[in-house]
Amino acid sequence: MKRKTLYLSIIFILSIYILPAQERQAAVQRFVENPGLEHASIGICIKDFSGKEIASFNKDRAYTPASILKIVTTATALETLGANYRYKTTLAKDKNQSNKLLIHGYGDPTLGTMYLENDQEAFISEWSTQIESAFGTNQDLDIVVIDDYFGYEGIAQKWLREDIGNYYASGSYGISIFDNTYQLYLNTLRQDTCPLIVRTNPRMNSIRFRNTLRIDTEGENTGFIVGEPFSNDRLLIGKLPAGKSSISLKGDIPNPGLFLGEIVSQQLKQNNIGVEKFSTTFEQYHQQMYSKEKTVYDEEIFYIHQSFPLKDIIRDVNVRSNNHYAEHLIRTIGRSNNSDIYSSALDNGIEKTNALWKERGLDTDALFMHDGCGLAPSNAVSPTFICDVLVYMQNESKNADIFLKSFAKAGKEGTVRNLLKGTRLEGKVYVKSGSIADVQCFAGYYINGEKKYAFTIMVNKYNSPRKQVVKAIENLLLDVF
Repeated sequence: MKRKTLYLSIIFILSIYILPAQERQAAVQRFVENPGLEHASIGICIKDFSGKEIASFNKDRAYTPASILKIVTTATALETLGANYRYKTTLAKDKNQSNKLLIHGYGDPTLGTMYLENDQEAFISEWSTQIESAFGTNQDLDIVVIDDYFGYEGIAQKWLREDIGNYYASGSYGISIFDNTYQLYLNTLRQDTCPLIVRTNPRMNSIRFRNTLRIDTEGENTGFIVGEPFSNDRLLIGKLPAGKSSISLKGDIPNPGLFLGEIVSQQLKQNNIGVEKFSTTFEQYHQQMYSKEKTVYDEEIFYIHQSFPLKDIIRDVNVRSNNHYAEHLIRTIGRSNNSDIYSSALDNGIEKTNALWKERGLDTDALFMHDGCGLAPSNAVSPTFICDVLVYMQNESKNADIFLKSFAKAGKEGTVRNLLKGTRLEGKVYVKSGSIADVQCFAGYYINGEKKYAFTIMVNKYNSPRKQVVKAIENLLLDVF
């Protein structure tokens, strides 16, 4: 009788774990069999916080991650730099030339940012006050912007040409200003001509636009801006909807260091401070890169501008999917303990990211990074690796709470404000989305009392509309949690 009771107890205990596991795996199988996913590449990994796998599908294959790659970048930045790390930009006198103002950037992506509850132009007035105090008003300044901290390889080589020139593919350099973004306003009221350029904000005096935009009477909006870094030539391509008195496209500032020199000069002149000229270290860099004999200025620093702390920056990366911040992060990782501006900050950042996670015991064989934000279609990573990073950051990292809070809550905010909205999982799933052409991914955490899971769902090359794929993923999450 005792043996029978023990046997039944064991069966009961096993059923508590086995049946839910079987149900979850059945839910995964139903998801894979959704119409429109017949030819898709699908990878799924769900683990509890102990690292135990509770459901999966092709979990070790590498897939295009899109923006969920930012999970790897932000976790690495927290572990490498620390939650309270702040970028700096310094103002200095050149000890060897009394009228030379040196503005030295160290990669701050938040200078003049429109995000993080920031007054975009407040720093300009503050700098002007500091400069006047340091130099007075009796001499014409020679302004040099030192913007070579990351070198001048500001974009990833694997990015698509059609993306380069757009705001979401802006270059990352030692100086960033206004998120390295401008808005181009156009008018489509007339249908007998192409959309008419009205203005830019901020004013971009040097950019030359070649306008091949067309007006679409059915409301299609496929307009975008194409252009190379440091080039003032920009091509406008696609269609804009007819009948708009004002419609805008967003592009990247081609040379943010030089643009910063221009706006600082304008502010100083308004304050009756003379400016003889302004320039950047861009030309010096290319002249000296083969000899690697960098011009070193003897700086007498009189003001240090600090960025928002890293914990605020990574939250914006993960909630709004901020590509620009992410690209600065991966390059900053590359520059940590490496001041050689002639080495690739991006390549070094990717190398250090791989080394960090390998050192922490994760298998990095299925991690193929070509940028920090996930824009490159050739990026690839396995669901298992993303899940293992997520689990590590909650079990082992001293930054566990900060990292968790950097994710948007599904149905509440950011790029996932509509995901799971109105369901029992609204607000209980912390998630990062990722999407580019034919790619839809979600990864993050489900936390509800003692139930704590990390998950990664990756879908590449699907046939159905994106909305249908997202709905299927929502149903999967509702089934497994």
